[in-house]
Amino acid sequence: MILSAQEISKGYADKSILQTMSMDIEENDRIGLIGVNGAGKTTLLRLLSGMEEPDTGTVSRKKDLTVGYLRQHSGLSSGNTIREEMRLVFRELLALEEELRTLEAKLSSLDPMDADYEQLSAQYAAKQTYFEQNDGYLIDVNIKTILNGMGFADKAMDTVIDTLSGGEKTRLALAKLLLERPQLLILDEPTNHLDFETLIWLEEYLMDYKGALLIVSHDRYFLDKLVTKIWDLERGKLTVYPGNYTKSLQLKEDARVRRQKEYELQQEQIAAMEDFIARNIVRATTSKSAKSRRAQLANMEIIEPPEPPLKGSSLSFTFEKQTVRDVLTVSHLDLAVGEGETRRELVHDISFEIKRGEKIALIGANGIGKSTLLKTLQGILPAPKGEIIWGKHVKISYYEQENANLNHENTVLEELWGRFPTLPEHTIRTMLGRVLLTGDNVYKKVGVVSGGERAKLAFAIIMMEHANVLLLDEPTNHLDLMTKEILEKALLEFEGTLLFVSHDRYFLNKIPTRIFEMHPDHIEIFDGNYDYYREKRAILDAKEAEEEAARKQQERAERAQQSKERAYRSRKQKSEEAALRRQVKALEEEIFSLEEQQAALEEEITKPEIYEDYPVMSEKCALLEQVKNLTAQKYEEWEELSSRLS
Repeated sequence: MILSAQEISKGYADKSILQTMSMDIEENDRIGLIGVNGAGKTTLLRLLSGMEEPDTGTVSRKKDLTVGYLRQHSGLSSGNTIREEMRLVFRELLALEEELRTLEAKLSSLDPMDADYEQLSAQYAAKQTYFEQNDGYLIDVNIKTILNGMGFADKAMDTVIDTLSGGEKTRLALAKLLLERPQLLILDEPTNHLDFETLIWLEEYLMDYKGALLIVSHDRYFLDKLVTKIWDLERGKLTVYPGNYTKSLQLKEDARVRRQKEYELQQEQIAAMEDFIARNIVRATTSKSAKSRRAQLANMEIIEPPEPPLKGSSLSFTFEKQTVRDVLTVSHLDLAVGEGETRRELVHDISFEIKRGEKIALIGANGIGKSTLLKTLQGILPAPKGEIIWGKHVKISYYEQENANLNHENTVLEELWGRFPTLPEHTIRTMLGRVLLTGDNVYKKVGVVSGGERAKLAFAIIMMEHANVLLLDEPTNHLDLMTKEILEKALLEFEGTLLFVSHDRYFLNKIPTRIFEMHPDHIEIFDGNYDYYREKRAILDAKEAEEEAARKQQERAERAQQSKERAYRSRKQKSEEAALRRQVKALEEEIFSLEEQQAALEEEITKPEIYEDYPVMSEKCALLEQVKNLTAQKYEEWEELSSRLS
């Protein structure tokens, strides 16, 4: 056990946040902490990490326990370069490396027979052993591995951190934490700002993490894949469920049903006992039995009924008139952002169709133009080229990713009522109540309320618009787990047409009937959900790799054929040519063998069992560099000999 919290509670002013609760963390625990927004998750993390002290109770930590805590919306801020900041993690080892260089210089200046030589040599050997055992020779390899995995492969190491975006700073803070490898790693919403590739890498890295993990996340797919225990924080109390997020939902419902049944059975028993007492307490023959029942009833431990589930938003999307079958046809469309010198083309010549009732998920690399496409389809942004044809009777509602289409100076009530001014205030307030925007919250400015509350206001607007086509850009951002589940149910029941952008893989598994993957010059269509897409994507990627290997082999064959077709007429020339051909052929065979070795090594270092084993990774990288250098040398020799044949 590395951490134990006993009977802790916490409140602020006169508001209780965490009621009396206890929990333990073992060495290799994988814990997911869940709860609605405002449940106290961040407060609990601050108590466990030592940033705050509980009002009551104690938090005990193993001696010398190292704790790493990535807070939500936090990131590095520094005038250091990326390289300088990452190397700070290895200050001790880097200082030791300097000591080793100093000792090496001293040893080289001493005679082995000198009295100080043996002592310095033993000191050097001990320090070098410690340096090797702590991966001192792999510092730069480890830094590069983590940075590449966290999406910084194309970012120069001398980039100054303060020039990075907020999302990049958060990712870099997480990369630094991973390099520190604390015994307890606490992560508050670590999947924000991550694209699919980086998210998958992080999942695989954390699955093999040598330490305990405590994670707050609204990414249900992430929780399902990674955690083996759920801490459910609700109404100030903590309940622990074994298994991942999906299993915890079932266990929670099973416990609620069981508690309700036990409560009802006991109530029936109590009613029967009270009835017996009332009928028999005054009868001489049965009074003794009635008194005994009364004593039993007085000593009975009463089962409280289960608390009702927390109230969630009530979402439903309806429309008055259905569209025609062909909802949208897009032909040879270009997308661009900016104007003049800042203009940048995103995609070129894309075409697709959407039919009535389809639920389409739009995915692709960050910056490819997914949000731009949604805006261009509505005419919010101009289309440089191409045709967009909406079918008859189409009525669109649009959910903007950061709700920038809301007037942040309006109050919540003004924003909704201003869009439907002919409706009575009661109707407007009723709709706000459905999304849990009530009381004083309706008089707060839109720019002041939380991101989750702005999202709910946007959903209230969409519900009142009664559109038959919904365009949603990252609709699950800012939503707690309960609201995500409610939104999913509403969209599954929606009988209109849906086109949405999302990075939420759980959401992508439940909602879409098709997935559109955007590329710079086309849209690739997959007839299924996210898991289906991943399966098909892996097959396509493998096929592309095979085709690339075949292309290289063909190029080698063509080069060999070209060398064979060169001829000389004189006997001396033919003799020299034959000798050159033999040398060229031998070189081509060497080059072919070296390229096969290079390809095999490049494939090996992408495997988790290799790139997570730093000594092996270093060895493979060094060998790969040797093979590349030797291949380049052999190509130079081949080109020189081939030029003499031409």
